[in-house]
Amino acid sequence: MSDAPDTAWIDDRLGRLRAGDPAARDELLTFAVGRLERLARVMLRGQFGRVGRWVDTGDVLQSASLRLWRALAGVSPESPLHFHRLAARQVRLELIYLYRRYFGPEGLGANHESRGAGTDDGPESPAAPDVAPAATGWDLHAAVQSLPDDEAAVTDLMFYQGLTQEEAAGLLGVDVRTVQRRWQRARRKLGEQLAETD
Repeated sequence: MSDAPDTAWIDDRLGRLRAGDPAARDELLTFAVGRLERLARVMLRGQFGRVGRWVDTGDVLQSASLRLWRALAGVSPESPLHFHRLAARQVRLELIYLYRRYFGPEGLGANHESRGAGTDDGPESPAAPDVAPAATGWDLHAAVQSLPDDEAAVTDLMFYQGLTQEEAAGLLGVDVRTVQRRWQRARRKLGEQLAETD
């Protein structure tokens, strides 16, 4: 079970935010930072391991938090669902930015040279040609944006926000089986898009 405050807690802060209470934005950001930190740690160990050579969890957390802070200054989410999706969008945008920055055509990672394996004086060799494979790079996060809204919502909640199927179902107002079906469809479509891109 998630340790997140329930939707009533988030809804209360959103109401205060809409009423102009700046402390509500601070509380929402503090809540979101815990999720962002866990997500950044997982991403840098897994899918974004190559980016982890250049940035650490704190870097990702700070940038994604700043994005969310700015977004909350300009947008007042209507519901806990919209808040979670707004937070997910900021994380997704930051991850896309980082991958493009480090593994785009001019990126440090794409153009980094390393010494030959096992020697101190071996010849320099360029990074492997598959530096940014679609399945592990920003293409995954870009592909999420092309999903139908119901599948994107489930992906936002479960993948980017780390909610359980039960929590996602509660926010979406559907049953768990519907969430499971949407999540399966989303994963299948993302896999197909990434295979095509790769």
